[in-house]
Amino acid sequence: MIDQHEDQDAGRLTPAQQDQVVSECFQCKLCYVNCPYTPDKHEWALDFPRLMLRADAMRHATKQVSLRSRITDAVLGRTDLMGKAATTVSPVANRMLGAKQGSLVRKAMEVATGVSSVRLLPPYARQRFTTWFKKRPKVRISKRQGRVAVFPTCLVEYQQPQIGHDLIKVYEHNGIECSLVAGASCCGAPWLHSGDVAQFTKVATKNVAALAAAVRKGKDVVVPQPTCGYILKKDYVDYVGGADAELVAAHTYDAVEYLMKVHKGEGTSLDTEFVGRVPDTITYHTPCHLKAQNIGLKSRDLLKLTGAKVKLVQQCSGIDGMWGLRAENAEISVPIAGKLAEEIRRAAGDVVAGDCHLANTAIVEQTGEQPMHPLQLFARAYGLPEEGGQR
Repeated sequence: MIDQHEDQDAGRLTPAQQDQVVSECFQCKLCYVNCPYTPDKHEWALDFPRLMLRADAMRHATKQVSLRSRITDAVLGRTDLMGKAATTVSPVANRMLGAKQGSLVRKAMEVATGVSSVRLLPPYARQRFTTWFKKRPKVRISKRQGRVAVFPTCLVEYQQPQIGHDLIKVYEHNGIECSLVAGASCCGAPWLHSGDVAQFTKVATKNVAALAAAVRKGKDVVVPQPTCGYILKKDYVDYVGGADAELVAAHTYDAVEYLMKVHKGEGTSLDTEFVGRVPDTITYHTPCHLKAQNIGLKSRDLLKLTGAKVKLVQQCSGIDGMWGLRAENAEISVPIAGKLAEEIRRAAGDVVAGDCHLANTAIVEQTGEQPMHPLQLFARAYGLPEEGGQR
């Protein structure tokens, strides 16, 4: 839009064009990776993702969003409420979610909730991750290499607890003592990304207190989903602030990032004896919100420890938490996922891996292949058994 004008003056954008940019920004955070003018790189200190969030917050505060959008925000924002209800009646919920894309059932859901009728939706589990964790036999750690509090995220808690199962098994296999973060709830990303800063800050403040309490007990916080990890590391500092938020950010790790920290630590290392299934080639998709954490390609490095050849795919999935699932964004988000599918097919690995469950769901939607979290592949390489009967 700017390039249409010879002087490339952004001030020439019309209000409608500005609104279009705000609506189509899905907070991939790649400005922080690719743009040379971000706050930590240049004196101009341009923070485009934050500007877009502020614009969304203004729209929300001044009620410039449609009733349909407000309904969608209310539905998608209450992830814990939806998760608790859906896991209680998962066979019924999954029949509705699993209805054919574009079917009458899905179109009715779209009218009621604003969730696109053409997007594949992840099903809910019968047993929540925390329920499994509390019921499992106590494991004794003989040579402890770390202590962590797991922040499972809504996706692992309600929809893909198998990721959490394998996280715990891989960690304990390597002498890392695991507990849960007591008193924490959804990270609040759906509220923040829809512009409801007040609701996000309310959720975030409660979580910061719970997470800081865990850190003060000598535990690091590990997060198995990239968007939630980014929220804890970055957004809590900006929107809640204070010593506790800084403490949480300093002690929060992506789940694979923490494993590689142990592997490269002084006097600590991971077990590199693999007696289970190791694919010859793995196509690994790097989620945008993991790249934005500037921690390097830790999951790729972890998978390489097994001896597998890893083929890297870095195309965005166009999901950003809930943005890509909204009906009004389908025309933009689906083609982005299609580009990712093309790169997955071109890589032609034996299996596909990715850290983000929603991005992985988009891969299933577009390719028919079922990706696995890197921790799941690592667990199978160790020969650790899968938990069964969870769906």
